[in-house]
Parts: sequence; structure tokens; C-alpha cells
Amino acid sequence: MKDGIHPEYREVIFQDASAGFSFKTRSTIRTKETIVWEDGKTYPLVKLDISSASHPFFTGKMKYVDSTGQIERFRKKFGSGYGKAKTAEPKETKEGQ
Repeated sequence: MKDGIHPEYREVIFQDASAGFSFKTRSTIRTKETIVWEDGKTYPLVKLDISSASHPFFTGKMKYVDSTGQIERFRKKFGSGYGKAKTAEPKETKEGQ
């Protein structure tokens, strides 16, 4: 392999704070945060919004998650009446056609 062109592949901690779930794996992701793991070593930390511990598909529970305000941005863009059926207005026609 050529030196200097590949990202650093290292052990990283992924943490889902909403579920209190963390796991250690290997990744090339870059982060500035660190955490001391169960083995006493310090590892880079990546915080997750959702993981298998909190996702409704894996837990079987429905859970409302809107940490980034996506619903409000959607409502602002499309209005609160999105999804209501609109009635079609008849087109004006020229006489003689």
C-alpha cells in the first residue's frame, strides 16, 4: 500500500445516548471527542441519534425522534395542510375550440 493515501483504521466507540447503548468497533471516521472505555483505554467517540437499541424496527416500539427539527422545517416549507386533497379548477377555454 502507498503511504499517506489511506485513512487511519482504528477502534472507535459509537454511543446512542437516547438508549444508553455504546459499542466498540473499528472505523475510519474522524471525531474530536473521546471517551474512556471499559478496558480503561481512551477511544474516539461518535454520538448517534439512533441505533439498533433505539430504532423501532429492532425494538418493536414506536418512538418519536425529531432531534434535528426536520418536522418543523418540513411544515415551514410545505405548510401544515400538506397532504390535503386539492380540488382542481376548471381550465378556461377559448370560444370556438
